[in-house]
Amino acid sequence: MHHEIMSGIMGGKIYMAPLEHPARILDIGTGTGIWAIDMADRFPDAEVIGTDLSPIQPSWIPPNCKFEVDDAETDWTYPSDSFDLIQPERLPSRCCTKPGGYCELAELGIDLFSDDNTIGPNFAEWVALLCEALKKMNRPQATAEALKQHLEEAGFVDVEVVTEKQPFGLWPKEKHMKTVGVMVMLNAEAGAEAYIWNGTVYYGSWNGG
Repeated sequence: MHHEIMSGIMGGKIYMAPLEHPARILDIGTGTGIWAIDMADRFPDAEVIGTDLSPIQPSWIPPNCKFEVDDAETDWTYPSDSFDLIQPERLPSRCCTKPGGYCELAELGIDLFSDDNTIGPNFAEWVALLCEALKKMNRPQATAEALKQHLEEAGFVDVEVVTEKQPFGLWPKEKHMKTVGVMVMLNAEAGAEAYIWNGTVYYGSWNGG
């Protein structure tokens, strides 16, 4: 569902790098593999590799796509200058893109915004507790400034930041954004309990009351 949400926010796009004829693409933390499969369909002459700790990807895939079980936080098996585009679930410790290649991060911020100041107090409290817990876990939320800095420290140049609005719920007037808002709400409902218990109960100040 996250793949469909991001695609909806970006107007149907699944990547933003100005790719022309990529030869190799790497999707780190591929999950169900849907992004890698879509990229393999769009670039049939490219080799697309998706890696993840869990082998949950489908077997019916494009011939130019393959999946590997790999831990991105251990030593990499790929040499430098291997890929035209990498999309990591989180920023890797080292770069394996070719000269002129791209690393594309798609992250969600936790900060809440409202066009009409109607953020519910319970939701606002939940987000504040989660942010507090993330700091105590030494895993602060992703921000555009921090991600840009990390990419530049990894050696990337001409780093471009694109910020989009992600709706939560049915409030958007545009039909496609309303659909995105519904998916975001369903996605949040499915993971909210896990986030609140694992993050705030063990690391934060919330006691479950």
